[in-house]
Amino acid sequence: MEIFKEFSFEAAHRLPNVPEDHKCARLHGHSYHITLYIAGPVGDDSGWIMDFADLKEAFRPTYKALDHRYLNDIPGLENPTSENIARWIWADVKPRLPGLSRVAVRETCTSGCIYSGE
Repeated sequence: MEIFKEFSFEAAHRLPNVPEDHKCARLHGHSYHITLYIAGPVGDDSGWIMDFADLKEAFRPTYKALDHRYLNDIPGLENPTSENIARWIWADVKPRLPGLSRVAVRETCTSGCIYSGE
């Protein structure tokens, strides 16, 4: 079974590896929406996979590193595509959330990606 929790943050970025006339080569920002999925068994006593408050707390350091930041300045996010952001979040959060099964990143209402690890 899986549970999920959604988060949002604001951040600026530019994509350095696109042609210079591409609109994403210019500095711009997004209201990113992140969904973290946790897979595991439902506890016999608790009736849940994990407490949503614990999930939120595990994401807090990652959120602080991303919210209202220039993503290109974050080591590992020099080319901050949705795909690279999802992989970066996975690598940052997975040690604190061993049951992490998927990371979804939406940079607009209609565009994003889902990462499930290597």
